[in-house]
Amino acid sequence: MKTYSHMTWHHSNKTPGVMRHPFDGEAWKHFDEVYPNFAADPRNLRLGLCSDGFTPYIQASAKPYSCWPIIVTPYNLPLEMCMTKPYMYLACVVPGLDNPKTDIDVFLEPLIDDLSRLWIGELTYDISIKQNFLMRASLMWTSNDFPAYGMLSGWSTLGKMACPHCMENRKAFTLENGGKSLWFNHRCFLPHNHQFRRSKNGFLKDTRVVVGPPPKITSEEVCTRVSDYPKVTDFGTTVPIPGHRVDHH
Repeated sequence: MKTYSHMTWHHSNKTPGVMRHPFDGEAWKHFDEVYPNFAADPRNLRLGLCSDGFTPYIQASAKPYSCWPIIVTPYNLPLEMCMTKPYMYLACVVPGLDNPKTDIDVFLEPLIDDLSRLWIGELTYDISIKQNFLMRASLMWTSNDFPAYGMLSGWSTLGKMACPHCMENRKAFTLENGGKSLWFNHRCFLPHNHQFRRSKNGFLKDTRVVVGPPPKITSEEVCTRVSDYPKVTDFGTTVPIPGHRVDHH
């Protein structure tokens, strides 16, 4: 009975103009506009997925080994409960000598099947009113660092074209001595009158930033760009893709 009231907390505690919880963000509001039938029932679950790797053993005394937990958590809950241990559900653990890279898709397949079924809806018992209802669930977003983002999304986060927002409008360059790719394109996202834009030596030597951020592309444009790309995996010989590292990653 107590858990039920917390699961609908997000619906009755909205404060216009205040950012306290993910439901105050633009992504949550946009989702409600696109899927009003889902948003009509506050009992439907809003889920987040997070993953990262860790080394369970000391590297100095053992062979390299890593574990990648896949954790799902509901964002319906209030602030003091959201992302706490009792409500972080371990969907699976990916063990191995190395990180799973693109093979993580294999381990995620059972979870994806469950999420697909929950999007359609599953008959669930509501103990507060002692009735069954069709509960639906949606994976709103993922939380992870940049390397894990590359595995979960399929976008390569290596090299000059690692940024999925800048893409061909990137400003990355390679360090002469280190040989590593470096990005200093973040200043373009600042307001045009921001002092960091005018700094000539605080970021790059003798460089000011006057251009705006790269243009946003729609989901349809993304689909058009990648629809003809062959599937590239870690097994066997990779398929060469025309324009690789030139206009895409």
